[in-house]
Amino acid sequence: MTPTATTIHRDTLTLPAAALGSANPLPPLRSRHEVHELDERSLVGLPRDMARQIGYEPLRSALPARILDGYGRDRTATVLDTIVIENDKLRVTVLPGLGGRIHALHHKPTGRDLLYTNPVFQPADFALNGAWYSGGIEWNIGATGHGALSCAPHHAAVVPAPDGGSMLRLWEWERLRDLPFQVDLWLPADSDFLYVGVRIRNPHEKQAPVYWWSNIAVPEERRVLAPADEAWHFGYTRSLRKVPVPALDGVDLTYPLRSVDPADYFYDLPDEQRRWIAALDGDGHGLVQTSTDPLRGRKLFLWGNGTGGRRWQDWLTEPGTGGYAEIQAGLARTQLEHVRLDAGAEFSWLEAYGPLGADPGLVHGDDWAAARAETEDRLAAALPREAVDAAYAAWLPHADAEPVETLATGSGWGALEVLRGGYKLPGTPFDEAHLGPDQEPWHALLSTGDFPVPDPTAPPGPSLVAPPWRDMLETALAEPHTEYHLGVAQWHAGDRAQAVRSWERGLVLAPSRWPLLRALAAADQVEGFPERAADHYAEAFDALCGERHDDGPEWTATTAALGREALAALIAVGRTAEARRVWEQLPAAVRARGAFRLVEAQLLFAEGDPEAVRAVFAEGFEVADLKEGAEVLGQLWARVSDEPLPARYDFRMRPPAPGDGRTTGD
Repeated sequence: MTPTATTIHRDTLTLPAAALGSANPLPPLRSRHEVHELDERSLVGLPRDMARQIGYEPLRSALPARILDGYGRDRTATVLDTIVIENDKLRVTVLPGLGGRIHALHHKPTGRDLLYTNPVFQPADFALNGAWYSGGIEWNIGATGHGALSCAPHHAAVVPAPDGGSMLRLWEWERLRDLPFQVDLWLPADSDFLYVGVRIRNPHEKQAPVYWWSNIAVPEERRVLAPADEAWHFGYTRSLRKVPVPALDGVDLTYPLRSVDPADYFYDLPDEQRRWIAALDGDGHGLVQTSTDPLRGRKLFLWGNGTGGRRWQDWLTEPGTGGYAEIQAGLARTQLEHVRLDAGAEFSWLEAYGPLGADPGLVHGDDWAAARAETEDRLAAALPREAVDAAYAAWLPHADAEPVETLATGSGWGALEVLRGGYKLPGTPFDEAHLGPDQEPWHALLSTGDFPVPDPTAPPGPSLVAPPWRDMLETALAEPHTEYHLGVAQWHAGDRAQAVRSWERGLVLAPSRWPLLRALAAADQVEGFPERAADHYAEAFDALCGERHDDGPEWTATTAALGREALAALIAVGRTAEARRVWEQLPAAVRARGAFRLVEAQLLFAEGDPEAVRAVFAEGFEVADLKEGAEVLGQLWARVSDEPLPARYDFRMRPPAPGDGRTTGD
């Protein structure tokens, strides 16, 4: 029988979904306290190249991205656009509007779903800029952590495939590192394996730090196998150490549910070793991922069976629907590293994803070497290493192929950068037609040399911080709004004193004062002046309340964001009366959100009313944007109660300290 040709078509998927909401309009001037930062003491004794790459330009800010924290936890049936790639063996479902993620990978002959497919869409604060969701295969580019494009729309189009058929291309402009990239999904006719060609280009005249990890969610009731006898362990104590594989302290870490606490295990693959990782169930069936050699790293992330890990599993999906672990593949040995990409150069590689069946007695036996060998032998029979190298060689000439049919549209930021830099990026068109309202003032600056006067009825738009844009702002007419954006760019560049001067100059003549006052408040906090920060925040919030024009989503998001920051700053210096006044000026709907119930509890504690704090906890609240690794709930509870932290609030990801009891009760 002749294999059916591969098809690519639009479709839809209906899921219970929480709306993303409005982006936070306040530029992220302060660190978001990334949980994957490494204690410097752990650098001692690391391989020299690893230590060098860990110290190579780590990200210090989410700028120019905006923080996505406007989502909640109320889910309603929502229709999501999908793109489906299909042949006789596989059906691949892609979400172009949500990071270009592969939502599902279904193997038709066996009827098996090869990935953990989340039955809901529930954002949580795991990405570098906030909103992220679990499940499927995501493409992480930018810096250590889940990328800022996790929930962003991507450009998508059909392009010619190496076998004469069609493949799906996804592409975007990654703004944290200012780099364009593409992901080509190619499913040859009658193939059990999906090929994924990835290319990252550096069109600039200087080197750039690059980070990439393909993140694959699999059901956690699997054994994870990779060709290594050691791994680099990273826990939430910010330490990195080498440990044996598969067993550590008598626990087989290749079974995610046997560990207690969440942790990363970066497998130490020998240089000559074929790159692969697999997750196989009790019958020896599951998913295998392999690649060409440039994608050298392999990782297992597990939530473990402790209270905090189980709470997070329920938080990210629908309780009772099963948990997941992550198997990953990256450019470096660990996710703490960034790799240098020279000016005008590119990185490219090919990945393959497909089903694998192996002898369960060997795969789940006590002999780790035999389990590895069995898995690798079955992979070699299903997809030889030479076949992956040949597929890469066949794909690479098609990486420049121009799209023949557009299926989805991403942001206009790439189009703006192409206009500014005059870049030639064959295969990934960033068309001027993609420019939108966020890019319009910057396009005007590029065209005229001056930043246009903003709409007084709306908060300031996004800032750009790359050196060419900063240079243009420095030579533009020094209007207050120009000084505001210039200060943001200077702050991002590390020139904090000059940023403050720009904001202070803008404040003199600014018709809208709150954005500049808030910037000065954030600067005061970073520079260690908490009282002055509180002054500026109080003044900024009063100014905002006097200037806001309506109760629409944009102004409500602005009021909530500034109010939350102002409350934290005022509480931190004991100015509870002023904090209470800010609280009372917030809209009732904002005060009712879970994040603000926590703020209310913090304010009540600062006012000396622990009984009222306990009442807030007893009534129940959910902080929708609780950050990965956050311990604020447990810390506040410990101040007002000698009882164990109720399980519904226990999101702790670190091993308990002495005297820090865990609970199983609600």
